[in-house]
Amino acid sequence: MHDVVIIGGGHNGLVCAAYLADHGLKVSVLEARGSVGGAAVTEEFHPGFRNSVAAYTVSLLHPKIIGDLDLAGHGLRIVERRMQNFLPLPDGRSLAVDGVRTRDEVAKFSARDAGRLDAYHARLAVIAEILRELALKTPPNVVHGRKLAALGQMLEAARIGRRIGRLGLSGERDLLELFTGSAGDFLDRWFESDPIKAVFGFDAVVGHYASPYAAGSAYVLLHHAFGEVNGQRGRWGHAIGGMGSITQAMARAATARGVEIRTDCPVRDVIVEQGRAAGVNPESGPPIAARAVVAAVNPKLLFTRMVDPSSLPGDFRERIGAYRMGSGTFRMNVALSELPDFTCRPGREVADHHTAGIIIAPSLAYMERAWCDARARGWSREPVIEMLIPSTLDDSLAPPGAHVASLFCQHVAPDLPGGASWDDHKEEVADLMIATVDTYAPNFRRSLVARQVLSPLDLERTFGLTGGDIFHGALDLGQLYSARPVLGHADYRTPVAGLYMCSAGTHPGGGVTGAPGHNAAREILGDFKRRHVPVRPPAP
Repeated sequence: MHDVVIIGGGHNGLVCAAYLADHGLKVSVLEARGSVGGAAVTEEFHPGFRNSVAAYTVSLLHPKIIGDLDLAGHGLRIVERRMQNFLPLPDGRSLAVDGVRTRDEVAKFSARDAGRLDAYHARLAVIAEILRELALKTPPNVVHGRKLAALGQMLEAARIGRRIGRLGLSGERDLLELFTGSAGDFLDRWFESDPIKAVFGFDAVVGHYASPYAAGSAYVLLHHAFGEVNGQRGRWGHAIGGMGSITQAMARAATARGVEIRTDCPVRDVIVEQGRAAGVNPESGPPIAARAVVAAVNPKLLFTRMVDPSSLPGDFRERIGAYRMGSGTFRMNVALSELPDFTCRPGREVADHHTAGIIIAPSLAYMERAWCDARARGWSREPVIEMLIPSTLDDSLAPPGAHVASLFCQHVAPDLPGGASWDDHKEEVADLMIATVDTYAPNFRRSLVARQVLSPLDLERTFGLTGGDIFHGALDLGQLYSARPVLGHADYRTPVAGLYMCSAGTHPGGGVTGAPGHNAAREILGDFKRRHVPVRPPAP
């Protein structure tokens, strides 16, 4: 018998496995696909061209996890972009965002905005630091009937309250605004020029199927602000070899600690005996017994398809059924014969802007129209696109002189109106995405060698991202922190004893952070230590 079986070999499952095995537990990871990594994988999508297929950039991966698992020693290398973000504009101008040069760039549009940048970043950094501190902490849980546990949760809530209290009144107001308000209203209060609001506001719609003026969108902006690369706060980078190099390093770290990893091993359901998780049934092969089961999959997928409904309280089932999904994401990988030659910044030789996150969305109003259009039609006629060209930083991804690009496109409806299928429309939408980039870089379409197209339906089929949701559930106030995924189960435990969660559907949410896996492992180890799981029977 295993001590722990983990369903899903994505980055959080691997992180959880490595920490558990590091404390002497016998752990097995079961991955449905032919390789581990979940949505953080690198694959060849055209002969000679490799790319990060789904997740595509690095910032939120927690440095403690990188150090604890010695990911660098297992082959992980992350490099910074030479420019952080680049915004081409329809009128032939552009905005570059990168450290000290940002002030001069913004001043081209507004001297007032340029003068407010330092204050804006300082105010955001204070709140982001709180998120950074909370990311590796288990949220205070709602506990009924367990007085000692309730006392512990109250004390933890008090500690958090004291930390927030040290912000002062102005900081508390910022916190309230960023957790409950809209990114658009927040940015409109700070700045007057469209380009800088567009660059900052893009983070509020990444993977978030909503207008930048929707309540709660400011938190999504903040969620993307607490990362770092190589010790540099607020930076974004590229993992050499693509995102798969992260999960391959994690797999090596886990294996070195004794974890068994099985690929091509989808799980049909969780075995529940006398109200307790006792193992899993793979889709093929015999049952696998375990003292505990950990699900590194979307909570909705877990509780609606893998757990017998009779094992769950009725109210819990109802709320999981209403768990909000769908991130409005359409993902493409393209092989290019040459780099994009932007009208606003001509040139096909590698330049700093080619290494940036290239944002096609010139204003918050543009982003709002895109969302409204997608709600009405199924996809926006003027889509929001972020393009990265990782081969400008990593020549292992494409043949000499050629390149690969990631297109992360919004807004598209997770489910098309009128019961239409994404299988019938994804190529049409892919053509639109290519044409949109082509309006800013007129050589883009003719440089296309090949493309890989992943609609929301493809993302669900391939990676288990229900509704194509990259965050495993919407990041809004009703599904954050102590309410993620459901109030009363924010501590990575479930209504079924011995069944735990560690996906991005738990705190602190989406992105390639590793934090849910890290935090869940801590709670599971505590339960093993307190003998809240069955003792392993002696070997025959």
